Amino acid sequence: MTLRSDPHRLRGSITPLITPFAADGEVDHAALANLVRWQLAHGTHGLSIGGSTGEPSSQSIAERLAAIRTVVETVDGRVPVVPGTGSAKLDETIELTAAAAELGVAAVLIISPYYARPTQEALYVWYKTVAGAFPDLPVLAYNVPVRTAVDVAPATIARLFHDVENFVGVKETTRDFEHFSRVIQLCGPDVIVWSGIELLCLPLLALGGTGFLSATANIAPAAHVRMYEAWLAGDLPTAREIHYGLHPLVDLLFTETNPAPVKWVLAQRRLIASGYVRPPLIPATSAAIDTIGGLLAAGEAYLTPADGFTLR
Repeated sequence: MTLRSDPHRLRGSITPLITPFAADGEVDHAALANLVRWQLAHGTHGLSIGGSTGEPSSQSIAERLAAIRTVVETVDGRVPVVPGTGSAKLDETIELTAAAAELGVAAVLIISPYYARPTQEALYVWYKTVAGAFPDLPVLAYNVPVRTAVDVAPATIARLFHDVENFVGVKETTRDFEHFSRVIQLCGPDVIVWSGIELLCLPLLALGGTGFLSATANIAPAAHVRMYEAWLAGDLPTAREIHYGLHPLVDLLFTETNPAPVKWVLAQRRLIASGYVRPPLIPATSAAIDTIGGLLAAGEAYLTPADGFTLR
């Protein structure tokens, strides 16, 4: 299996970045580049753009590609970039994935087609078709049933993993921990499995997971890096301390629909210029901001300093 990505390269804490918008709603590439530089300065193991936290469904294919380009160019090869390039439409998925591949991304995350609720056989055909169009590009499924209304079953992931050489794994955003376990059991230890559920990031490592994409890393990248590296070094007490210390920041993230709360925090810390979210989302309400303030205070020790990266 020569195209299996080295899990030691695609490992650790991969931050699923927000997409900053200016107050007028346009993508703010200067703020996005600033976030990338800040993330790199604090040791993030990789970056992703275009997942749920990045509001892809409110952007055009051209906007999504431009954001991926900004991330790739700012990273400049220092860490892997694994963008989300999926859509509910096959032609859009192929178009964006092809453009991302041209930019030299390390791998791509393909969300399961939302709204249509395809069968498991249809999901198998979907992923096999996408992966088959890019035989030299590692492809991972992005399983997020709360947003797509369909769950990619462990048996389907395993079937793809065994049948399709460049289908290398899955980002699992499900609270069903048995799901994680069965994927790894059916695929074997070479499969790449990332957690997209914040409070399952550390537990997944015990099952053989490769790492995680935690939206909380948008405001606490250094803590997520330390948690993973403590685990890797066998320092479970430190890893557990960080895991529990991050709880208030995880709660903050979901006071209202992600990413409105985290964008408010980033804007307040002047890492981005505006907390704007595109419709149908709305910015964090005053009630949410009151709650966010208390949670920020509770998790302050785990926030990553913004020093040197604040925008004017």
